[in-house]
Amino acid sequence: QVQLVESGGGLARAGGSLRLSCAASGRVVGVNAMAWYRQVPGKQREMVAHINSVGRGGNTDYADSVAGRFTISRVIFNNTVFLQMNDLKPEDTGVYYCNADLRAAGNLYFSEYWGQGTQVTVSS
Repeated sequence: QVQLVESGGGLARAGGSLRLSCAASGRVVGVNAMAWYRQVPGKQREMVAHINSVGRGGNTDYADSVAGRFTISRVIFNNTVFLQMNDLKPEDTGVYYCNADLRAAGNLYFSEYWGQGTQVTVSS
């Protein structure tokens, strides 16, 4: 059974940095894309950063609110995705979820998977 396991959340001051990691455990035979989403109470979950499998490094996309401050990257051979968050702001506070569009061994189709979420809190 495939699971997404996140780590790296925590508390940071404004202007500081945090790095999130997410690893897909289990037998994964293909990954189309991986992403990070953020959710705050009372608001919808929003996409923060996305990386696909096009080309060697993958194409990336960012929410306007984090472009230039956050960087998403992947290690393809072990299906791990990272989110380097620099120059953090209080409004970056939220629960960050890892997301992947992947195909598990034994399945014919790609499916969407979610991690359990990791809390990021930025103090002013």
